[in-house]
Amino acid sequence: MLDALGYSLQANRKTEEGTDHPDREAQFQCIYEQVKALQRQRQPVISVDTKKKENIGHFANRGQEWEPHGRPTKVKTHDFPDPTQGKACPYGMYDLTRNEGWVNVGMSGDTAPFAVESIRRWWHKMGHARYPQAHTLLMTADGGGSNGYRTRLWKVELQKLANDLKLIIRVCHFPPGTSKWNKIEHRMFAFISKNWRGKPLDSLATIVNLIANTTTDTGLHIETSLDYTIYKKGIEVPAAALDSLNITREKFHGEWNYTALVQFDGNVFAF
Repeated sequence: MLDALGYSLQANRKTEEGTDHPDREAQFQCIYEQVKALQRQRQPVISVDTKKKENIGHFANRGQEWEPHGRPTKVKTHDFPDPTQGKACPYGMYDLTRNEGWVNVGMSGDTAPFAVESIRRWWHKMGHARYPQAHTLLMTADGGGSNGYRTRLWKVELQKLANDLKLIIRVCHFPPGTSKWNKIEHRMFAFISKNWRGKPLDSLATIVNLIANTTTDTGLHIETSLDYTIYKKGIEVPAAALDSLNITREKFHGEWNYTALVQFDGNVFAF
């Protein structure tokens, strides 16, 4: 009867994003223009975000994989986290110009220091070699999490990064409810999930190898690192501490678009 009425089994589809911010399209245009401007100057432009935490162990992983008939991979019945192995927290950077990625796999929480340290590792391992003449780094990010625009610690760590790398760091956040538009989501993370579908993430080595072996027909290349540092959670930054940072806000939505300038002995350096 259901077939005759035109029904079929279907999964839910995520399409409802809630009420759009009135400046949603204007911010998209702002991000587009800044990205194109920096790319014309041959400066690095990256998309950053944290991928979903994954339980480490012989647990079921969504998706299907080719196996001999009648011999599926056997995994644990329940997905209770293994306290001896913990969870993997992958933080990624995607180079919009070169179609390359970097994923720092941490064992601690998704904190602002972890996010910034991941970016620092990408720069030392990949970024600097690709952009030896760089003076400005542009990052696009969503609006929440460890790299959220409301997170004070993110901005404190960002200032430290600008000083360490001697780079001007510009950040553009996507408006609320539009994080899926960030390029890293559908140009890198989606393919990582597809590559390890149906495979138990039973060790850190498995996770790192599956990420590093993710490729696409367009030539996506990803490198990885393991971060065993335990990052402290719950660090509070008083509002007054932000006054010492050399972070300038753009005229259009300065909370979403801002720049961390380099400090040399208390002085601001800018190109």
